[in-house]
Amino acid sequence: MEPLRIVSLNAYPAGYQLVHDFAERNGHEIVLVVTLPHTSRYGESVRPMVLDLPERTNALITTKLRTVAAPVIETLRPDVIISAAFPRLIPAEILEIPKYGAINCHPSPLPAGRGPTPQRLIYEGDDRVGATVHRTAAEFDTGAILAQRIAPLPDDLNGIGIMRTWRALLTECLDEAVPRLVAGDPGETQDPAKATEAPFFTEAEYLLDLTEPSAVVRRKAAALNVTSPAAKVQLGGTTYVISRTDVVPTEATAAPGSVLAEHEDGWTVQTGDLALRLTRHSP
Repeated sequence: MEPLRIVSLNAYPAGYQLVHDFAERNGHEIVLVVTLPHTSRYGESVRPMVLDLPERTNALITTKLRTVAAPVIETLRPDVIISAAFPRLIPAEILEIPKYGAINCHPSPLPAGRGPTPQRLIYEGDDRVGATVHRTAAEFDTGAILAQRIAPLPDDLNGIGIMRTWRALLTECLDEAVPRLVAGDPGETQDPAKATEAPFFTEAEYLLDLTEPSAVVRRKAAALNVTSPAAKVQLGGTTYVISRTDVVPTEATAAPGSVLAEHEDGWTVQTGDLALRLTRHSP
């Protein structure tokens, strides 16, 4: 495949890095990065993406996709547009520009998990991590699928572990999807009957119930902590943010929810079955 001119749409560093690494690995060129003004969408602790772009990167910061981004993109005559972690609908004025088309990277096994919080699938009980690259359509996450990968939950069942798995799966997906796009492959149409939505977590969902089984507590905490620590526990009447959980080999028989030991950076607590080591988030 000949080198491609790529426009990358990203609002979160990991999304940009995915596209950057794909381009570098395959000899393509990112001619423009379109991003948004800083948003807390991916966590308060996440730096504005534009601060970490490589030197000499052409970047456009705007929320006006039709009137500002589209004319700029058109002048660059890109071959492909790739979006990854870009929480805005991309208008037709942009989708019609690239020579081969536009694709989106979504970290769920579409059509399951459409929407802004694909890790909700894991939170609600899925024991898999999924990733899909699909043609970008008028509505979020509905376009024809060009590549998809599914893997079991990582052994390191924490937010970072899920992010690493997503990155590996989406890397494979991009390597498959872009050649298919360039070849004119229409992809596989998503089955609406199998579609599920993944809306934002509610405030109540951020609070972990330590009386649930340890596997449930760990799965929920990992899903909540994908982009930045957000899982919460309430101990002694105080609410704390937890950055990770780890199983502790102990035969403690205390009541579920009890604190078994206090540490400098967290606690060991009894869950519905096993003990867990909870690490407190330090901003």
